[in-house]
Amino acid sequence: MARHPRVRLKRAYDPPSTDDGVRVLVDRLWPRGLKKSESRIDHWLKELAPSTELRKWFGHRSERWQEFRRRYLAELAGKGQQLDELRKLAREQPLTLLYAAHDEAHNNAIVLQEELKQ
Repeated sequence: MARHPRVRLKRAYDPPSTDDGVRVLVDRLWPRGLKKSESRIDHWLKELAPSTELRKWFGHRSERWQEFRRRYLAELAGKGQQLDELRKLAREQPLTLLYAAHDEAHNNAIVLQEELKQ
């Protein structure tokens, strides 16, 4: 069994692939225009997404990235059980965190991936 979880990131709009493993949407809102019936999303964990207040404050503005990371990690600190469940899942099989943001370098899935690998 691997010591470190195998956690990948992918935009929810990208087509699923066979090596995605378990696909988990980690956004609070369902991605616009994405049909649930065609998304092949195994789990939708809204509770691990940034709070509505934090999401709106961040607004995907890259100059707020470091402060967003700090605040989001603080929110995740209270979600240990859900994080542990994802880590366990990732040790058993590949895990792909799905997000809708256009910015692939500044989004909550990146922070969540880092946290899961701790």
